[in-house]
Amino acid sequence: MKRSWLISGAVVVSMLLGACASGTTGGDGEAAPEGEEELPEVSGGEEILNIGYTGPLSGPAAFYGENTVSGVRMAADEINEAGGFEVEGTTYKLNLVTYDDMYLPNEAATNARRLVQEHDTPIVFVPHSGGVFATQVFNEQEDFLIAAYTSEPDILTQGNELTLRIPPAYDQYPEPFVKYQQERFGKKLALLPTATQYGKDWTEELVPVWEEHGGEVVYDGEVDFGKDTDFFPIVTNALNQNPDVIFVGGPSEPTALLMKAARDLGFEGGFMVMDQAKFEEMDGVLGNYDDIEGAIGMLPILNSDALGAESFISSFEEQVDRVPTAESAFNYQAMYVIVEAMKLAGTVEDPQAIMAQMDAGVKALDEDKFVWHLTGVENNGFDWMASIAAIEDGEIVLIEE
Repeated sequence: MKRSWLISGAVVVSMLLGACASGTTGGDGEAAPEGEEELPEVSGGEEILNIGYTGPLSGPAAFYGENTVSGVRMAADEINEAGGFEVEGTTYKLNLVTYDDMYLPNEAATNARRLVQEHDTPIVFVPHSGGVFATQVFNEQEDFLIAAYTSEPDILTQGNELTLRIPPAYDQYPEPFVKYQQERFGKKLALLPTATQYGKDWTEELVPVWEEHGGEVVYDGEVDFGKDTDFFPIVTNALNQNPDVIFVGGPSEPTALLMKAARDLGFEGGFMVMDQAKFEEMDGVLGNYDDIEGAIGMLPILNSDALGAESFISSFEEQVDRVPTAESAFNYQAMYVIVEAMKLAGTVEDPQAIMAQMDAGVKALDEDKFVWHLTGVENNGFDWMASIAAIEDGEIVLIEE
């Protein structure tokens, strides 16, 4: 029997008066307190559709988690304020239900199951690869779609037809990164990425490309940003090997401080920055781009020329009071695409039918909702235009592949 995904307008009042789930959001765009649920306003005949999110909302990765969920929340609020969306003659409004998984895969899986079983969410946003892999174990059997915000390529090699990868896969970056750095600075590389599994996976993807282009790795290290706060000793060890380029990455703030430490110690070469760290957030830490001159990484959304970027940036800064990053922007656009796919599929409760219309949903999306250039869906992943940038003479420069 197909389970019900929806809450009708007729029962909303009684739900508001009853016991409610923790960590949900409503029309004000703010996270609700524990034990309280806020629902969007509906009139007779309208339905509420729950959308799930499990991600790090506390602990060291909380800032990242808030960046991702803020984009989903902002899109849901805008859709509701515009009167919702119509599928097969019924108008729906979105209720974002969020759970904190502290960046732990097992917690993400538990939360996803709770979201589906207790809140009937046909879609669950999961913004880290460990959580995605853990949830892929059962999402097809339990019939819900994972909206995966991770650039880990292997999430789409599991044969899971109900996984949508939102950001570009990181395996597209090593080739242009390596060519740019070797041409500009040289072929000796020091490795100083984050000590997480994501950092290890990135390194395994990058090093063979570096060596295929005639480069050598002269220092192989890593940084535990959860423990290390004084970067001078490990950077000194790396610089003793006279690298031309340093590979770095992790949370933006400590990554920026590590790069500054290298400059303070006399390093004049280039940096390859994995996609977790963002130039726009580094700017907020360093005050300018002088200390990361010659770095190559992700183009900031602030520099996007897509038609919907300016409006998104302005609204995000006003509502969230921080600089928007790719995490917030891409999840914002993804929520809009998913709604378009639901409309085209003629259902809000059949994840397979919705997934089948995702490519058409991209093409149906109004241009003023494009914060970056998205052409469609290929092999269950969004197909974005490359967004690689370098710091040249203190300015952000788009790197064309």
